[in-house]
Amino acid sequence: MKVTVDQDKCVSSGQCVLNASDVFDQRDEDGVVVLLAPSPPADQADNARRAAAACPAQAIYVEE
Repeated sequence: MKVTVDQDKCVSSGQCVLNASDVFDQRDEDGVVVLLAPSPPADQADNARRAAAACPAQAIYVEE
């Protein structure tokens, strides 16, 4: 699995962190998504998929 984010599309909702805090974080100054694990371990794969599905800006991309 490969995860990428588009920080320009991010609206700082925090859904990514709520769903996959081991994969995503947010910048302190503006809340924009920060990708912590571009190739998350297998035990985080479902969380990464949920985060992508929950993103209101569709700023998270998952390649299987």
